[in-house]
Amino acid sequence: MVAMGIGATLPSVAAPEAPPAARTWQLDFEFFDPQRIILRLPGDTHKTTFWYLLYHVTNNTGRDVEFYPAFSVVTNRLQAVEGGSEISPSVYDAIAIRHKKEHPFFARPSKITGLLLQGADSARTSAAVFRAFDPEVDRFTLYVSGLSGDVERVINPGFNADKPETEANPRSFVMRRTLAVTYDLPGDAKTRHASLPIRRTRSWVMR
Repeated sequence: MVAMGIGATLPSVAAPEAPPAARTWQLDFEFFDPQRIILRLPGDTHKTTFWYLLYHVTNNTGRDVEFYPAFSVVTNRLQAVEGGSEISPSVYDAIAIRHKKEHPFFARPSKITGLLLQGADSARTSAAVFRAFDPEVDRFTLYVSGLSGDVERVINPGFNADKPETEANPRSFVMRRTLAVTYDLPGDAKTRHASLPIRRTRSWVMR
């Protein structure tokens, strides 16, 4: 299990660097590097590959805070995959069984979000799950937000003042302090399905 650190993100999905230290609160977030799990889901005739990030979060901020994390992966082929999107509960159950010995209090994400009380006794363990992405991908960046109270509102340089302000034409954006971790997948497309990701960089960005 590893704690958060410092580094850089992919140039193609670069985001502004965040200050080294949070200005407000920041949760302690530990995680294992992404792993694969291959399952035959109920009702399916074939097996499906998923990636998952096992994590442990503790509130040592000095106050109770709301914990609503968001996870996403952006590949070097500009494919974006949201964590938890269309993931069967049986996938989380399989992960819980796999890690039952070392993480007996593992819970589905829906069971751990909300008010996070202070201290180790209130720490929570869960996983962010992603559907497998393009096998041609050899590098991706994992983004995790919801770990800090730091936010910034920035002007949208592409805002069209001649049109109404809408979701597609926002006047500004809200950016959040976000953990960014970049990984390489070694090998070629034929062998990459069996490769474990190699962590290259870690950083805090505003995204």
